[in-house]
Amino acid sequence: MAEKYTVSLAQFAKEVNLKTVYTPKDLSKIMISNNDINRPGLQLTGFYAYFNNEKIQICGNTEFAYLQGLASDERKRVLMTLFSYKFPALIISRGHEPFPEMMDAATEYGVPVLSSELDTSEVMSRGIAYLNTQLGQRITRHGVLIEIYGEGVLIVGESGVGKSETAIELVKRGHRLVADDAVEIKKVSAISLVGSSPDNIRHFIELRGIGIVNARRLFGMGAVKMTEKIDLVVKLEIWDPDKVYDRMGVDSESMDILGVNIPCITIPVKPGRNLAVILEVAAMNNRQKKMGYNAAQELLNNLGLEMEGTETVSKWEDF
Repeated sequence: MAEKYTVSLAQFAKEVNLKTVYTPKDLSKIMISNNDINRPGLQLTGFYAYFNNEKIQICGNTEFAYLQGLASDERKRVLMTLFSYKFPALIISRGHEPFPEMMDAATEYGVPVLSSELDTSEVMSRGIAYLNTQLGQRITRHGVLIEIYGEGVLIVGESGVGKSETAIELVKRGHRLVADDAVEIKKVSAISLVGSSPDNIRHFIELRGIGIVNARRLFGMGAVKMTEKIDLVVKLEIWDPDKVYDRMGVDSESMDILGVNIPCITIPVKPGRNLAVILEVAAMNNRQKKMGYNAAQELLNNLGLEMEGTETVSKWEDF
C-alpha cells in the first residue's frame, strides 16, 4: 500500500497566500492528505454521493449567489449539513464576506475558514499545484540529477562508474546541479516527475580521490538548483565489447518511475569518451525529439528506408 503524505494547513495557507477568518486551533496542527480542492455546488443542493471530506472546499461567486437566494433558515440548514462532514478547511474566494450562518456552522463543527481576494480558479490552480508537489508519491534513488540546457537529466549507474565526475564537469561547463548521490523523486502529475536533493546533502558532491566538495560555494549560486523536472534518464555502464549498443537511435527505451515513463538511453563508458559533451548532446537531442524532430528518421527518409524501431520499458529494479 502506498505511503500517505500530509502537509499542514498553515504551510498550505502561506503558499497560496490565504488569510485566516476563523480557526478552532493552530493551523499547523491541521493536516491535509488529499491533493484536490472541491467546489461544493452539488453538496449545497443536497447531493453528497461520492463526497470526499478529506478535500479542502472552496466557495466563489456561484456558491455565494446560490446561498444568497436561500432564506436564512434554509441557508443555515444547508451549511450545517455541509460543515458536519468536517473537511480540512473552507476557502472563500474573491473577497466575499462569509454569511453569519457560515460562521455559525464553522464554529459548531470546528472547521477553519480561510479567505482570498483572488479568483476561485486561480486559488484552486495554485492550491492543487502545491498539494500535488507536497503530497505526490515519492521515492529516493541513487543517482545524479542535473539541468542541462533546460532539460532535467537523471544520471544513474553502478557506484564508481563516473556519475559525480561527469556532473562536476557539466557544472563547470555552466549547467546546474540539483542532486548528487541521492535523488528524491516526486510524482506531481500523471505525466510529470520532479527531482530534488535531501536537505542535509544539498549541493554536496563526492569525488573519489578529492572527497566532498560544495558545488554552490565552488561555482556560485548559478551552478545549483533546488528542483527540476525529470525529462531524460541516462544509464552509464562500463563498456561491454560483447554488447551491441544502439548506434542509430532507432530503438526507443523508457524507464517506468512511479508509473511515469521517462525516455531513457544507455551510454557505455570507457577511457577517452567525453561524457559531459555526450550528455549535452543527449539533452539537446531529447529536446528535439519532444519538438517532433528525429535525426535518425530524417536520415532513413533520405536513404529511402523505413524506420523500424523497438520500444522497451524498464523499471528501477532492472539495474
